[in-house]
Amino acid sequence: MNAAQPIKIAILAMGGEGGGVLADWIVDLGEHNGYIAQTTSVPGVAQRTGATIYYVELFPRARAEADGGRPVLALMPLPGDVDVVLASELMEAGRAVQRGLVTPDRTTLVASTHRVYSIAEKTAMGDGRVDSTQLLAHAQRAAKRFVRFDMAQAAEQSGSVISAVLFGALAGTGVLPFSRAQFEATIERGGVGVKPSLRAFGGAFERAQQEGEPEQVAAAPAQREPAPTHPAVRALVERVRKNFAAPLQPTLLEGVRRLIDYQDTDYAGQYLDRVQAIQALKADDGGRLNEAVARHLALWMSYEDTARVASLKTRASRFERVRGESGAKDDQLVAINEYMHPRLQEICETLPGGLGRWLQNSGTPRRLVERMTKKGRVVRTSSLRGYLMLRCVAAASRWRRSTTRFAEENALIEQWLARIAEAAAFNPALALEIAQCQRLVKGYSDTHERGKRNYQLLMEAAQRAGTSLAPATLRELRDAALADEHGKQLKAKLAQYALG
Repeated sequence: MNAAQPIKIAILAMGGEGGGVLADWIVDLGEHNGYIAQTTSVPGVAQRTGATIYYVELFPRARAEADGGRPVLALMPLPGDVDVVLASELMEAGRAVQRGLVTPDRTTLVASTHRVYSIAEKTAMGDGRVDSTQLLAHAQRAAKRFVRFDMAQAAEQSGSVISAVLFGALAGTGVLPFSRAQFEATIERGGVGVKPSLRAFGGAFERAQQEGEPEQVAAAPAQREPAPTHPAVRALVERVRKNFAAPLQPTLLEGVRRLIDYQDTDYAGQYLDRVQAIQALKADDGGRLNEAVARHLALWMSYEDTARVASLKTRASRFERVRGESGAKDDQLVAINEYMHPRLQEICETLPGGLGRWLQNSGTPRRLVERMTKKGRVVRTSSLRGYLMLRCVAAASRWRRSTTRFAEENALIEQWLARIAEAAAFNPALALEIAQCQRLVKGYSDTHERGKRNYQLLMEAAQRAGTSLAPATLRELRDAALADEHGKQLKAKLAQYALG
């Protein structure tokens, strides 16, 4: 057997990022410059279970002719046997490392440092995000050379796509036996989007020449928030400055801002009343309980109901963000479709209390509403009709305090605060864990219902255990609830501790 080996390149890219184009460029680059090239792809489903892996092998044509035959090239990468790995997103770089495709004695890893969160990260009941710092550290240790920077941002700034940036970074590493001119000629032969692609290529080439060191971003000078002009808002800010410790003030000010936006200044004042009552307990824990209550109380008091969702979907900032993310030009129209499936319960919770209870318990009107909403509907918020429809729903926030949903959430909040105060009297650490249990109550519709059910199971168990409940036990139960929104792991843990 001949000891000569092909150049082996693996590309991990999500759908729509041009992974196939990048693989074709590398094949074209090789074939026009004296190499036999082969590319294959192993389909994936992007961030749901893994990216599509494109695999390219390049073998010198002259060597093959000297040997009197053609090389047999592999169809897929093998762990420990890859020269170059290109990853279009940081998690994909981590997956390449996990699969053993990146090795410290051989592999040059070229990856973008931006994140597109996976479905598992987004659907986690708690904070399911993978630590990007740890991903970078693992990749650095695993690779012979690691070239990384935010390639999505570079593509956006150049008006191109990330595949062109990856191609430029690959050229800049110098790991392939081709010149910059040969790389650029490959893009020109493609004939599509040549100018922006070359612009993106050139910028990435220069970045990769810096040996892959991450860019140093100068810290922005601290800017003081402008003083509020509305008297009621100014009074709330002054109250925070006067009555609460400095470390707690940023959280409280953000809570006040959020709740004014959610409802009004009176509602934000009630928030400060509640936090001040917890602060008066003087729990000896370095202020951790006050911080946890301030944060989680603001989140709970701004629970997501239909009025809140409609308000967020019809804001000018959202339309601007969608236009920016879609890359729409000033002379282009953008259509936004909202896929909505409101349940009868959510409709009743949006109506004033008396009307909502009547509809919930009615006969023919209830069946009529259920029939109308059974299949859901698509609302185009970029049209006048769809926009006005959701603005009418958003206007329901004015009678939010009279709804059955508000009464239910408010009762749960009061019970939660009472449990915290009770536990703080004999075990501040347990009170802190109770405060953290609010993390289970989030989202809307079925997600909110499942989270609230798990929360109530947890609180009932804590009530039964009383003063004998250890903080670490409650933390373990909460982690089990966060790991499984259907509550199976929580029930198993409750049975383990005889708290079910």
